Amino acid sequence: MRTAIGCSLVIGLLAGCVGSQIVPSSTGGVPAWEATHAARRACPHAPRGRAECLALIESARVNPLVAGWTPAAFQARYKLPSGSKGAGQVVAIVDAYDNPDVASDLAQYRSEFNLGTAEFYKYNQDGDQGGYPAGSQGWGVEIDLDAEMVSATCPQCTIYLVEANSSDGSDLEAAEVEAVKLGAHIVTNSWICYDSISCVDSRDFAHKGVEYLAATGDEGYDEPGAPSAFDSVAAIGGTVLSQCGSQYCETPWADAGGGCDTGVKKPKWQHDKVCAGRAAADASAVAWNVAEYDSYGESGWFEVGGTSVAAPLLAGVFGLAGNAARQEGGRTFWQRAHHADLYDICSPCLFKTYGYQTGWGSPDGLGAF
Repeated sequence: MRTAIGCSLVIGLLAGCVGSQIVPSSTGGVPAWEATHAARRACPHAPRGRAECLALIESARVNPLVAGWTPAAFQARYKLPSGSKGAGQVVAIVDAYDNPDVASDLAQYRSEFNLGTAEFYKYNQDGDQGGYPAGSQGWGVEIDLDAEMVSATCPQCTIYLVEANSSDGSDLEAAEVEAVKLGAHIVTNSWICYDSISCVDSRDFAHKGVEYLAATGDEGYDEPGAPSAFDSVAAIGGTVLSQCGSQYCETPWADAGGGCDTGVKKPKWQHDKVCAGRAAADASAVAWNVAEYDSYGESGWFEVGGTSVAAPLLAGVFGLAGNAARQEGGRTFWQRAHHADLYDICSPCLFKTYGYQTGWGSPDGLGAF
């Protein structure tokens, strides 16, 4: 397992941790990971208002060695009962286009980390196991990442991958609806429409009894975009994990998305007086220096970042908790009784232990889920 270099400073809105360097979170409006060439987008940067996947491929090449944070680190840091819980829970991943190698890539990842054989099923947006959309190497990286991160926290969960025909909003909506029809308890989304809450219909992310998650983006503080801006969706930000002696510690990932969207009515369960509309993120998890295996576009092991790491990780945690039917978007994280079950990550804090880019923190066991 890779040993991460700790950050000796508390990371605020203007500083982030890349390797061992403290760097600005943006340079001339450009995220730090892009300005410093620390990573590149897996998917092309979409025009504002269009959906794009959020996986970031870090620059350091490690193939054929395995480097980056692994399931053992996630399970230890977040105190997860990954070996005993999650069976029978269905976590659906919604992505665009096809990765024809996802099943074999997931098998390679799980074999490397002794996670057992996956109960994994792939569907097109009509719910068929076949007739998949055209392939995309960029979205293929995202697809592998999502399946591997759910496996990392909940190896006993059943995973459904629903592939939309394209990244057009109507196709993603269709895939979202189909995931629920197929029986998903939890639906996770590692894509965003920057600066838009109308690229997809919020009603397709609000089926009662289903817990929805979405990544908040990788471009720092901004108005949240769909689907993470919706009040029916748990908006997931990002952190940097470090080894602190024999323990783990986390600091905010400065390029994690998050902010205040006054275009969305404030959820009744948000009790802050800082944002007049939807405040996001709700919670967070690791979003940098994470191990991924992909044979479709990247040909082996490499390190990834982005809030698209964090969202499927926490989807798996909801699977471990096994009570998704009683959840409502990010509400559970805003209940004061649950704050003791979350690590305090935020910096700077808007009030008490909440920050736009990290929410109320990362899991300290299952109590907040």
